Amino acid sequence: MADAAHRILDLAEHALSTSFPLRVRAWDGSEAGPSGAPVLVIRRRRALRRLLWRPGELGLARAWVAGELDIEGDLYSALDMLSGLFWERGEGEPAPTGAETLKRAGAILRDPATYRLARSALALAGPGLPPPPPPEEVRRREGIAHTKRRDKDAISHHYDVGNDFYEMVLGPSMVYSCAVFAEPGTTLEEAQAAKLDLVCRKLQLREGQRLLDVGCGWGSMVLHAARHYGVHATGITLSVEQAAYARKRVAEAGLTDRIEIRVQDYRDVKTGPYDAISSIGMAEHVGSELYLEYARTLYSLLRPGGRLLNHQIARRPLADEETYRIDEFIDRYVFPDGELAPVGSTISWLEQAGFEARDMEALREHYARTLRAWVRNLEACWDKAVAATSPGRARVWRLYMAASALSFERNRIGVNQVLAVRTAAEGAAEMPATRSAWLS
Repeated sequence: MADAAHRILDLAEHALSTSFPLRVRAWDGSEAGPSGAPVLVIRRRRALRRLLWRPGELGLARAWVAGELDIEGDLYSALDMLSGLFWERGEGEPAPTGAETLKRAGAILRDPATYRLARSALALAGPGLPPPPPPEEVRRREGIAHTKRRDKDAISHHYDVGNDFYEMVLGPSMVYSCAVFAEPGTTLEEAQAAKLDLVCRKLQLREGQRLLDVGCGWGSMVLHAARHYGVHATGITLSVEQAAYARKRVAEAGLTDRIEIRVQDYRDVKTGPYDAISSIGMAEHVGSELYLEYARTLYSLLRPGGRLLNHQIARRPLADEETYRIDEFIDRYVFPDGELAPVGSTISWLEQAGFEARDMEALREHYARTLRAWVRNLEACWDKAVAATSPGRARVWRLYMAASALSFERNRIGVNQVLAVRTAAEGAAEMPATRSAWLS
């Protein structure tokens, strides 16, 4: 009799000490769980071996990327239900001490039900060692995080997966950061153009000024600034594929006399002073240990009166910041070594470096809408996206973007534009009297 789904549901509910919100369909065709709920499809029993050897988020992620797990029904609803069971359990709580861990383990081992469940789980999973991680996973890294070489490797993992793939996901704008949707019917392309223009207006760009775009991506910001504001722009990225694509766009636009694209680390830029610096979706890669160095470097590259627009994802502050841990799925599959900080910490670091913070705008809901648009783009051209990269990579991006959209909607993370200025020695900031300069 096919009963794997019922046994899996029993195991899950015992392990989680609560009812499991999804319906389960197993490889033997059996189903169990609440009728009408999204369905967790377990295509292969080896998915259970992954979970037995690596319980929690990483085991689930590996099975998902390998195509051994899937969701039928509303992906967002399913992820929302699962988030409370896996991703939010114990969030912000201090890590247990060694003695506490041993005490908990002893209590579990003394429970007779644990033996029965362990035998059942092993029988369901089948014999053998855990399968190797999918090839899309970043292997264990050695050495110090955020060295120039390691940062370059991390950026390459995320961005050098094929420009064709990103064209399908991002659409014609080729902007990989939060858009700004001014009206309900605004398209993604219109919203991205509005975001770029908002950055230019906050920086108060003018004809002939020098702009540095840190983490320039595929060149959209420098192209917008040069076309519409007449600046001379330099864009830097660590991605070779991004740089090649951006240079091609610049040449096609006839703007090679106004725009330079470099493959360069921000720590190696020596071509200041600039009138303005934009950093859009790049600072998440910097890391808390080096953030002050990042801020000081950008400060040194600006002329007195020059402005910085720092557009960055933020997390909620924790009661004990020492408990912050980088999300395993994102660290292994999406942004290796990426870190999020509370917006208050970001502003503090910028001011420690010498900047005066002049404005902060939260765009959290806009990023949720942007991510849902990217997911629709990916799903609409799924077969082509898979062919352009790999089935596992496409699955990584679908899961990452859908889960991130929910995180923004639920206020687990946010995104903020911080406008800062390097004031002159006597304190002059060259700022307008009100925000009307960029609100109009």
